[in-house]
Amino acid sequence: MKIEAVKIRRLYLQVAEQLAQLLKDGELKAGDRLPSERDLASKFGVSRSTIREAMIALEISGLVEIRSGSGVYVLPGNGAGSPDGFIEEAPGPLELLEARHAIEGETAALAAQRIDAQGIEALEQQMAIIADEQASILEKEQADESFHQLIAAASGNSALHSSVIWLWDMRNETAISNAFHEKLRAEGSSPVVHDHNAILDALRERDSEMARASMHRHLKRVVSYVLDN
Repeated sequence: MKIEAVKIRRLYLQVAEQLAQLLKDGELKAGDRLPSERDLASKFGVSRSTIREAMIALEISGLVEIRSGSGVYVLPGNGAGSPDGFIEEAPGPLELLEARHAIEGETAALAAQRIDAQGIEALEQQMAIIADEQASILEKEQADESFHQLIAAASGNSALHSSVIWLWDMRNETAISNAFHEKLRAEGSSPVVHDHNAILDALRERDSEMARASMHRHLKRVVSYVLDN
């Protein structure tokens, strides 16, 4: 009896594969503009963030071109391309942000109760890089990652800390997240100084509710920026 292992497909990959099939079948031709994200989200019954991730998967596969402010266009010679097998079975970048919103809000709340003076000083060092106008975007991004991981470590919960490390590893190491963040860099996106200062102020005050709210507000702002641009 031949049995194939059950494979759970990421939602954005399911959407990308259906669109790729439409391209191969000739229902969408080179030069055609795809429907808007809102229209596709309605047709597929998914969120705009899932559609955004599917578009990035198709772009990495060489099937479409995303033109900022204009839309998504079918590229010529798309018959052989497919997101299946090229994009890892990894969470999409907006899925990662959603998970970070859930987890890092709690690490910030716990850190506000448990962080010591040395921990605050370490965060201030990373904050100085984030706020430094002379620092490169890569230096700011590295400081941003260190800032969030230091907070997770200060929570005193090794399971939460490990979860945050894993989420950042997925952000840094998967093809779809790399493409996603490269596009953001090209558009001039960088860590928001005000948001990080608000989180740090809450930790200095040892205010758990403020720390959680500041972290949530920061990550919601990132998601809104992505969807609006």
